[in-house]
Amino acid sequence: MNADRQTRRVVLDELFVGADVYVITPLWTTEAEVPSVQPVAGYWQSLLVEDDPDPEFRTYCHLFAARRPWRRGCIDELLRDIADDKVAGVLITDTRMQRIHYPYDGGADVFLATFEERDWMRDRHVDWLSSHPSGL
Repeated sequence: MNADRQTRRVVLDELFVGADVYVITPLWTTEAEVPSVQPVAGYWQSLLVEDDPDPEFRTYCHLFAARRPWRRGCIDELLRDIADDKVAGVLITDTRMQRIHYPYDGGADVFLATFEERDWMRDRHVDWLSSHPSGL
């Protein structure tokens, strides 16, 4: 297993062990109608992202959410697709949406509910932070 995948697993387990999570996946279209192409996730909501006067240039983001109990490895295939840049914009969140893990092909961002929780996570994984002075 590569180090990046192991890193993601550690952080995901720390965020969600013993809890249910939502795995939220976006689908971008130029149509307001909800496409029916997400067989494993239920439709949640649609957002008008770009309200161009010309309907051909309007952009919609349709969000699909699947609730599942967190288990180590339960989204490994999805994480692999994200790392390979086959999928983008996925969010993994607790059911109260207070902890959010946003994986992308070069790593992940984590959003936490409190400054204390953020600082604890940062201090616990200081060696994983960017060398940029902000840590970003």
